[in-house]
Amino acid sequence: MSDAWTQRKPTALLVLADGTVVEGDGIGAVGEALGEVCFNTSLTGYQEILTDPSYAKQIVTFTFPHIGNVGANDEDIEDLVPDNTVGAVGAIFRAEVSAPSNYRSAGGLDAWLKKRGVVALSGVDTRALTALIRDKGMPNAVIAHNPDGVFDIEALRAKAAAWSGLVGLDLAQDAGSKQEDAWVEGPWSWNRGYDAGREPAYTIVAIDYGAKRNILRLMSGHGARVVIVPPTASAADVLKHEPDGIFLSNGPGDPAATGEYAVPVIRELAKSGIPMFGICLGHQLLALALGGRTEKMHQGHHGANHPVKDFTTGKVEIVSMNHGFAVAADTLPDSVEETHVSLFDGTNCGLRMKDAPVFSVQHHPEASPGPQDSHYLFARFFEMIDGHRTKTAA
Repeated sequence: MSDAWTQRKPTALLVLADGTVVEGDGIGAVGEALGEVCFNTSLTGYQEILTDPSYAKQIVTFTFPHIGNVGANDEDIEDLVPDNTVGAVGAIFRAEVSAPSNYRSAGGLDAWLKKRGVVALSGVDTRALTALIRDKGMPNAVIAHNPDGVFDIEALRAKAAAWSGLVGLDLAQDAGSKQEDAWVEGPWSWNRGYDAGREPAYTIVAIDYGAKRNILRLMSGHGARVVIVPPTASAADVLKHEPDGIFLSNGPGDPAATGEYAVPVIRELAKSGIPMFGICLGHQLLALALGGRTEKMHQGHHGANHPVKDFTTGKVEIVSMNHGFAVAADTLPDSVEETHVSLFDGTNCGLRMKDAPVFSVQHHPEASPGPQDSHYLFARFFEMIDGHRTKTAA
């Protein structure tokens, strides 16, 4: 190792609430960001991960060492309004970010991170950091980048220690849409990009707590006209569109905090008889509305290699996950059936009402990134809608 390297000052720091300082080389935005540190085990899709609104107020440690190889583009983003840049506030990489080499690349990761305001550092022992999170839980921290290498470490420690964290924090109003809108873009096709959705045969109202684009694309691909409404929409705001189905989106933050205003609306909608489908935060909010409880997880589930069993089919699927809160299955009432479970730790991953066309899952069946094993859940939703149509027409 050369003298020049040993004398090199770190240009970025991760300062944990317990005082631990992790040094690295800064890339992306200059400045600092406060958040909860988690780790993601996905091998692909770093751009989709960093733009997932469910990662708001989080700093993502990538366990895969080589991030940035394929660059960045304008297609692989997941937040609905890119100018709002809702998603991860920070990122941590093992290896130095290399120049991109991919035919879809429109630029390098460093410039893209700067544009989005994401503070990042590389050259970190991400294996050791992941082990720390596994053993001690997801810590609150400040990630800071200064090209001059000058930091007030004590001030950063104090800021990290003073932050209350994600418990009790409602982030859906920041991550979700601010007004009603329509979604028309369909799924992505190789070498064609995103197709137009099929001719609409259904109207789906999506309550946007921080929705991912690919969820709406897949619904559009099933022939849905998707109407997006804000997270604070009332039941009347939803029902005025005469929906064939209602969707409760993913999103960030503590479901109990968002539930203060969302749960009464969902409870009323569940009584309407209209088929309803929830994903991630939408799953947790539905559980709360039906009488269950949610709890903070120790290390959360973040990655694209999680095994989940569907009790309704007996099959095991590999899924994408991104959540730090979970539904406590033993708090669900008798009127609710558990449909999916994580084979990593036995936590709840799905539920359905026994006497109504209402169901939800904790994982992300739309993937982006990740395997497509759970795409069948969208077909299940539309089959449920067809059955409800037939029943009401009889």
